[in-house]
Amino acid sequence: MTSSTTPSTAVAGAAGQVARHPGIILAIIVSCQMMVVVDTTAMTVALPQIQADLGFSATGLSWVLNAYVLAYGGLLLFGGRLGDIFGRRNTFVAGILLFTVCSLLGGFAVNDWQLLAARAVQGVGAAFAAPGAMSLLITNFEEGNARNKALAVYSTLAGLGMALGMILSGILTEWASWRWVLFINVPIGIAAVVLTPKFITSPAKHPGRVDVVGAFTATVGLTALVYGLIRGESEGWSDAVAIGSLVAAFVLLAGFLVTQFRIKNPIMPMRLLASRLRGAGYAVMLLVLACNFSVFYFVPQFLQEVLGFSALKAGLGFLPMGLAMFAMSRATPKLLPKFGPRRLILAGLVLILAGVLWLSSLDAGTSYAAGLLLPLVLVGVGIGTFLMPLTALILGGVAPRDSGVAAGILQTMQQIGGALGLAVLVTVYGARADDATTGPAATTAMADGIGNALLVGSGFVVVALILVATLIKTKPRA
Repeated sequence: MTSSTTPSTAVAGAAGQVARHPGIILAIIVSCQMMVVVDTTAMTVALPQIQADLGFSATGLSWVLNAYVLAYGGLLLFGGRLGDIFGRRNTFVAGILLFTVCSLLGGFAVNDWQLLAARAVQGVGAAFAAPGAMSLLITNFEEGNARNKALAVYSTLAGLGMALGMILSGILTEWASWRWVLFINVPIGIAAVVLTPKFITSPAKHPGRVDVVGAFTATVGLTALVYGLIRGESEGWSDAVAIGSLVAAFVLLAGFLVTQFRIKNPIMPMRLLASRLRGAGYAVMLLVLACNFSVFYFVPQFLQEVLGFSALKAGLGFLPMGLAMFAMSRATPKLLPKFGPRRLILAGLVLILAGVLWLSSLDAGTSYAAGLLLPLVLVGVGIGTFLMPLTALILGGVAPRDSGVAAGILQTMQQIGGALGLAVLVTVYGARADDATTGPAATTAMADGIGNALLVGSGFVVVALILVATLIKTKPRA
């Protein structure tokens, strides 16, 4: 296995080409990826109105979010490989079309099962579109500065999607209806379906047989893993269904890995993990997302339940972090040739760690200006610093025939990292927050629980720092 890489290998991917309409291409890809990411959080603020309109039970309501995440996380790897075989532009357009149709159907839902079905199939469309989006970006931008700038915009705006989802949901729910959180996807999706064949070059297909056994074990195994984590988080870790799902996931994913070494056309070519650098990069992405998802989950609760912010104001509370991410994304491509990916990744992780540790000191008396504004900005600068170099590092040197599945693995790590982190940290949170249920004591318990969860979450970033320091060895370009 390879323990180090040259700068050109680290930041380059498939050969790529000079994009004839780079602004339009980037706008199509980024807007679609943002739609996919936004929909993981956009429904959160709208849940009370959805429950009132469609008659969801208290337990069933969470599946408005879970149905999407389950399908999305479970099928990303399969969607990436289908793109390599049948054409990334084809699967990207098919995924966006399916996502758009289900957004429309979900917006017109008149009962709970219609919305849940639409959200689940929406997740299937997202799983086909997302790996294709990243792969098309790699193959439509020439390696070097043009691709690094495109990756910086893509990574940052995709990362902003979770915060923007809450802001958008708050605005639409407060001023119109929760249905517009879904309807707003329709014109964007239609534009993407029409414009993609006109402007985005389709990379060469790499025909091969679909690995049916691998597709089944990976899809069902990842779905069982995500479901088990969701179930354990909500029902407790002694729940028989949660335990059974996690055991099934372990067996299926172990079987999946065994088959990938033995068959001719695997869904996940093990050559992608032959580089110690790339394998470490995937692990770092999983760990950092396990922490970052907790920030997006717990901080809005603190803002609303402890500080008394409205849903819209809580969403806007993330705006400084988003602006910091965007500003840093503009600077990162210029810093990359001078400092190299390793130093930027380390610097970004240190900033995220500092911000999350600061947030872990939250208590019932903390104000937004004194206790949240600056640490959120630190986290935003950290994400903007590390995300593009790490993405470029992971996808660097990937053969064109594997770019779809390589992107699928990367996004699978993000989804699994988020689900795993939340499952662990919600348990930590509940151990303190459940001590009191009413009055000032409940507010104090909630604030303490959030602080405890974020403190444990910072441990994921510490492990990521150790992995980068010991396994990722690169040098800046001259």
